[in-house]
Amino acid sequence: MHLDGEEWRKAFDAFQTDAWRFEAQPTYTMPREAESVAAFLRGEPMPPGHNARWHERIREYVASGRRIGRVRIVRQPLTAYQRYQFAWGIPENIRAGEDIRVLDVTHDDHGLPLTTTDWWMFDDARVVHLNFRTDGTQINRETVSGDTSPYREWKRLAQAASVPFAEYVKTAGDIRA
Repeated sequence: MHLDGEEWRKAFDAFQTDAWRFEAQPTYTMPREAESVAAFLRGEPMPPGHNARWHERIREYVASGRRIGRVRIVRQPLTAYQRYQFAWGIPENIRAGEDIRVLDVTHDDHGLPLTTTDWWMFDDARVVHLNFRTDGTQINRETVSGDTSPYREWKRLAQAASVPFAEYVKTAGDIRA
């Protein structure tokens, strides 16, 4: 089943304890972010309230006792979009309460069964694939049916092999370069 618009929002918000994302795309081409990415690449300061609606949702989840997190897969050098995420997106998401870790697979895949498919897992029971074109444009969101145990294992392995975002950026060098 495909999830779009309000249907996706309702499906997302329905999680009870934990929402977790495996984030594998090197670039996301999202029309609503185009100007923000361009401003970042021009060296402009982050505008006040950048991504505020998402941060409010994160705070609401956390305040209700729910957890939200992700592991971001990267390869050096970081793409322009990843540098934008690292500078303008991830730090504020973390301040709002999201647990974000980074798994750098530049020199080592850590023995993980890596995939280029992004996905969210809710309550370790529901999985939704986020399908993208090679340019990072999202095609659709698709509910996965069947056994979720492989996804739980990928989550466990990715979390074990990754490091907290703050630790990663200390060693990653200049993310603005």
